[in-house]
Amino acid sequence: MRPRAGVLLFAYIITGKVSDLAMTPLADAARTDELWRHTCFEAFLRGPSSAAYYEFNFAPSRQWAAYKFNNYRSEMRVATEINAPRIAVEARREHYILQASLELDGSLPLASGDEAASWRVGLSAVLKETSGRQSYWALAHPASKPDFHHSDCFALEVPQAWRP
Repeated sequence: MRPRAGVLLFAYIITGKVSDLAMTPLADAARTDELWRHTCFEAFLRGPSSAAYYEFNFAPSRQWAAYKFNNYRSEMRVATEINAPRIAVEARREHYILQASLELDGSLPLASGDEAASWRVGLSAVLKETSGRQSYWALAHPASKPDFHHSDCFALEVPQAWRP
């Protein structure tokens, strides 16, 4: 959801036998690399007419990461211009919810300029089971194999912020 200019809210909900998932324990929120090696929720975001995009990782521990790519999997760098997201988790026997809120600084190409523009978003998750098995979930996958960076995965259009 994009409730106002420069703000994105994400909610990831898992239902079922949540106890079969390996979840990293809660920790202090901190920027951390390689979160995708464990259970991790991800969002990929780009503007309507750009090949450049951002990748955000949110872990059950509340650790997070943000990266910028200039094109498909190229020129990756840590996106130090991204402020720490607010991450909240709710773990129950039959469901797990992770919510993340990002405030994108007005200096970002995605947050500045034409706020009326829609953004393209790819939502995905890497789920690691206690058995060690990993599965890869996304709104859409390219035909051949899971690849969250592929343009086919940017399947959700998030319209401009709603204004009353």
